[in-house]
This record gives sequence, structure tokens and C-alpha cells, in this order.
Amino acid sequence: MVRLQKFLAEAGVASRRAGEQLILAGRVVVNGKPVRVLGTKVDPEHDQVNVDGQPIRAQRKLYLALHKPRGCVCSRADEHGRATIYELLPKEWQTVYSVGRLDFASEGLLFLTNDGEFALRLTHPRYGVRKKYVATVEGRVDAAMLRQFTSGVWHEGEQLKAERAWLVTEGKAQSVVELELAEGKNREVRRLFESQGLKVKRLVRTQIGKIKLGELKPGRWRTLTQPEIKTLLS
Repeated sequence: MVRLQKFLAEAGVASRRAGEQLILAGRVVVNGKPVRVLGTKVDPEHDQVNVDGQPIRAQRKLYLALHKPRGCVCSRADEHGRATIYELLPKEWQTVYSVGRLDFASEGLLFLTNDGEFALRLTHPRYGVRKKYVATVEGRVDAAMLRQFTSGVWHEGEQLKAERAWLVTEGKAQSVVELELAEGKNREVRRLFESQGLKVKRLVRTQIGKIKLGELKPGRWRTLTQPEIKTLLS
């Protein structure tokens, strides 16, 4: 049993708040009877729910892992005509949306879903779901710089911080660094290096929670297993 406004939201009819307004307006009918009481619960498997005379069915929950390739955006459409991640998915799965984002030039692991609760648990800072990245950087990165990253640096009026950061390879012309972040603010990895005057040449997200990118090829996707979904929500 679920609250009626939650059922309406999960069926894609309206947000929970807008669903409450539909209920209060008497536009929602359950098993032939108008319902105007907030908090009313329904059984999605057996109860018949109509809004303005139209039957409503719960959407099948989808949970996808995508290897976002470089050179596409996470938006549904792009004003500059660039490719989007949704072009990589079957047409029947266009109801999903990305859980967080990777910028145009970044690549790696990205989740997509039509489950709002799942998306909230993975993106809200209070849950602290960690994400790992591998950054290829122009120039030398040293241990002192990485200690700054884990202590926190200020960039454009905002504090940025890595939970962990370690060198994979170090050189005068190029360094490879692995970082683990808990918040994932906008372009946070790139901005950490920008704060030190360094440019990121390539950025790959390799892990979210305990789920790794693994052998998933660029542009390919797979469904998450139930144990994986449970692990991410635990």
C-alpha cells in the first residue's frame, strides 16, 4: 500500500504536491469513488485509479547504468544541437532521467531512472554517496596539492573538497589522479584542479557507491540488478 499522491507521482501524473491538489479538487477516483482525503492509501496492483476519467497505471521502475561517452550532454535536448545521452537508449525507455550529471567533455558511469526516491538517495548531500573519478591532468600534481584537496579549497566563492585523492602516475607534462568525492558539486573535480592553475585533459567517473563502471563500453548501458539497487540504497 502506498499513499495516493506518491502513486500519482510514480505514475508520472504529477508531482506529489500537484497530486495533492488533484485529490483535494476531487479529480481522483479510486474504485469508482472520488477521494478527497490526503494520505489515502491504494494498492497499485489491485485498486483502479482514475484522474479526470483517465485510468492511471504505475510505471515499471527502471534503473540503468550507462557509460556516458565524451561529447554528449545529459539534457533531454540541447540548444546547440549536440548529441544527448537519451539517443543511446531504446525509445520505450525515454521516461528515465539522469541521476546527477556529467559535463559534455566528461565520461564514465551514470545512472538513469524513473524512481524519484532512488535519485534523491543518490544525489542529496545528506546521504553522502561517494563517487570515484580518474583525472588526467596537464602538468605535475604533487602530494601537497592532494592534501589541499582533502582539506578543502575555495573556488569561485564555494568550498570544494575531496574525501580522498591519490596519485596514479606523476610526470612533468602529465599526471593521473584518482579522487573520491561525497557531494559532487557542479564540475567539482575540474574546479579543484583549476584552483591550482591546472587543466583536466580527461575525466572518467569510475564508480558510484559500490557500483563500478567495469567493462561497460562507452555508449553502452545495462540494467542494475536488484542486489545492486539494494546496495545503493543501504
